[in-house]
Amino acid sequence: MAGGFISRGFRGRRHDPEFADRTPPGQYLTRDFPVLSAGPTPRTRLDTWDLRITGEVEAERRWSWNEFRALPVENITVDIHCVTKWSKLDTSWEGVSIDTLLEGIEHSGEYLIAHCDGGYTTNLPLEDVTGGKAWIAFNYDGEPLHPEHGGPARLLVPHLYFWKSAKWVRRLELVSEDQPGFWESLGYHNYGDPWQEQRYWND
Repeated sequence: MAGGFISRGFRGRRHDPEFADRTPPGQYLTRDFPVLSAGPTPRTRLDTWDLRITGEVEAERRWSWNEFRALPVENITVDIHCVTKWSKLDTSWEGVSIDTLLEGIEHSGEYLIAHCDGGYTTNLPLEDVTGGKAWIAFNYDGEPLHPEHGGPARLLVPHLYFWKSAKWVRRLELVSEDQPGFWESLGYHNYGDPWQEQRYWND
């Protein structure tokens, strides 16, 4: 998620020829994992956490934390790119595919709105979170996802700028018409392709 706070210790390095084909235009590589948030960090107890799918669906779906963790898990290694111009290569995650969560759900949605603890939202075309392109991640680098990085669970959509990978996700709403989310309503690009440098409205 983009925001006004960047963790101390951020160490970037400008273009590395070895990784030029993996670094979108205007990005810098970092070995750190900068923390960016729009507000306070929620700290949700696992015994009260749940994940819901709502919206234009035939029947809503809900998982408790234990039910969510019982779903099939995938190991994911991906590069991530933040709108604030840092990129981090070969990040390692564990999570549940959005395809798994939507399996068997009848719906008329063309877009997904992620709703998060703290009131944050972001919008995505459904085709950008299905077909093996997105997950609800709960582990990073072999450890439970830290609250500052979106734990206990966050959306992971690595082919778009990282604000689309919403932290602290709790509800996925399927809708037939697009609805700009928090940052999109404040001037960030509605889609956010890092390879097209789609950072802001006019990009």
